[in-house]
Amino acid sequence: MSTPADQTTPDADARPPLTGVTVLEVGVFMAAPFAAMQLADLGARVVKVEDPRSGDPVRASGPFLDGESSPYLRLNRNKESVALDLKSPAGKAAFLALVREADVVIENLRPGAMARLGLDAAGIWAVNPRVVYASGSGWGQDGPLAPLPGLDIMAQARSGIMSITGTPGGEPVKVGVPVCDLVCGLYLSLAVTAALRERDRTGVGQSIDVSLFEAGVSLAVWEAGKYFATGEVGGPLGSAHQSQAPYQAFQTADGWVTIGANTPNTWAGLCRTLDMAVELADDGYADASRRHARRGELLDVIEARTRTRTTDDLLSALGAAGVPCAPINDYGQVFTDQHLATRDFFWDAPHPALGPVRQIGSPMRLSRTPAVRGVAGPPLGADTRAVLTRYGVPADVVDAVTTPRQENRHD
Repeated sequence: MSTPADQTTPDADARPPLTGVTVLEVGVFMAAPFAAMQLADLGARVVKVEDPRSGDPVRASGPFLDGESSPYLRLNRNKESVALDLKSPAGKAAFLALVREADVVIENLRPGAMARLGLDAAGIWAVNPRVVYASGSGWGQDGPLAPLPGLDIMAQARSGIMSITGTPGGEPVKVGVPVCDLVCGLYLSLAVTAALRERDRTGVGQSIDVSLFEAGVSLAVWEAGKYFATGEVGGPLGSAHQSQAPYQAFQTADGWVTIGANTPNTWAGLCRTLDMAVELADDGYADASRRHARRGELLDVIEARTRTRTTDDLLSALGAAGVPCAPINDYGQVFTDQHLATRDFFWDAPHPALGPVRQIGSPMRLSRTPAVRGVAGPPLGADTRAVLTRYGVPADVVDAVTTPRQENRHD
């Protein structure tokens, strides 16, 4: 029986949680590749199936390192690349040979594309009924919008996210990162792990349908709370919170800080730090909701003080008072952040041509079985021959789908 110490210490002999799970990814751009990356980080063997002519379109996205896409190297870590033309008889036969040994197929082509290849859930289950078949798309596998192309910005627009992002009266603004793509990918990976758990009990797979659109709408926790209670439709508030204050960015003498003083103790700490005794005693500021109703004047009161102090001075003083606060960092500061460095968040993944490639770490920190730190995203088709041979694909089929360029393996 394990002791508490055993449960909180990395175990050199323990296997990653998804060891033994084989995932076939037919993914392009973001949602399915991001989902498969999460599964790979947790120990699944992910075989990324790409078109031999150009591969995942992200391979054409710069900047480039000796011809390799820098974003691709990071989005597709811990995977093997197999180049197959799924429209050709040999390519399809090779793919179905992999399906016989697979646990998961994850794809994010436009709805109907895999069905036209005979590789939708029904076609896969005819070969291996245990497969969990996960599909990501812009709008879902059915419904009136299903046939339409759906990129992240369209999902951000239709889901309402862009309607509350930016400043009042300003032009529409999307979230800086492709949030609908990424959240769709996270939901896909969560649903896959749940479906695998169920498959272990029943012995059969099931299909998963996650859309960028619904992933975006699912984030509207505060907006739904307001609308379904009052019928009120929210709008953009800049950096301010939807219902509490102060909870936003404030200008300093040399930059910006974010402050979240939305509890009695943190509000009192803010007032003490900024010499706001009058505001602390004002019943109109007695709780976060009343402060939110007067957030415009409260912003002026607070910024009249924060603008006279440096960012570092404010962070130190507010931190000492127990007030949640943080600077607004650019990514140059993020990628050199001392806290992240101390926690060993960034790491270097080997690549056969480029050497070490810096990676963003996984935020999933498992005490006994930490996330896998394997290889950078592989060259196109680098593993085709090795993977097909490993899964027993006949030699003539392997020869038919393999080109000399695709045989450049990585370890």
